[in-house]
Amino acid sequence: MRFLNRALDRFFYKHPHFGIPNLMRFIVFGNVIVFVLFILNSQIVGLLSFSPALILRGQIWRIFTFLFVPNTFSPLWLLISLYFYYFIGNTLEREWGTAKFTIFYFSGTVLTAIFVLIAYLVSGYSYSVYGTYYVNLSMFFAFATLYPNFQVLLFFLIPVKMKWLAYLDAALFLFSILGALLRGNIIAALVPLIAILNYLIYFFDDLSSFLGHTKRSYSRQTLNFKKAAQQKQKQKGYLHKCTVCGRTDTDYPNLEFRYCSRCNGYYCYCMDHINDHVHIQ
Repeated sequence: MRFLNRALDRFFYKHPHFGIPNLMRFIVFGNVIVFVLFILNSQIVGLLSFSPALILRGQIWRIFTFLFVPNTFSPLWLLISLYFYYFIGNTLEREWGTAKFTIFYFSGTVLTAIFVLIAYLVSGYSYSVYGTYYVNLSMFFAFATLYPNFQVLLFFLIPVKMKWLAYLDAALFLFSILGALLRGNIIAALVPLIAILNYLIYFFDDLSSFLGHTKRSYSRQTLNFKKAAQQKQKQKGYLHKCTVCGRTDTDYPNLEFRYCSRCNGYYCYCMDHINDHVHIQ
């Protein structure tokens, strides 16, 4: 999985303009259109869902239209959820770039669609997918991983950090899987896991570090960081220098710099390149 993650990073670095700019704007707009159509005719949802049996009979539009089926048809909750995921999606796109965010979003939907189709061909059970709830959930986990201390107002009143909401959603997520297994519906239990697999692909290194798999290496870097930084400043006249563009904190005192924990060594990057570089191994 680490190899796949790094291969994706190389692709994003070489093709920064790949993808759909402002993707979440189109997703939200599509959800609003389907909601209006649902009010006019509630049967529209059944015509747009991802159903492998019906797709193989020629209704190929379902491969795309299920992306725009809302996860709720309550006007208030739909408004809140669309605003929330629009904000999260735009933030991730600014953080990662258009290429990475586009592939992140669609790879989750493609993995889900492929699994449901294969499950139908093997078992004959046609599992219908309505909307992108689990893909949105993986997007939420990605946001919470990058911004764990970001605060939102729960019920517009209670300030809660994103990491605590992520823990709660993870518990509910596992509970829904266990419920499906207890009902004997293995496919319904695996579909959420396939969608969340997308999150694991992109954050495998982060999760490994969190669980302690790279704790020793991280500790060595932390202990030696101050000494290495002081030596660099003494020898070259600056403390931070971007490995990609060469800008330093001496020449650009207002520019922020970060060190990449996934590069093998003390490689510094400015904020323009910390999320857009090939990891050095």
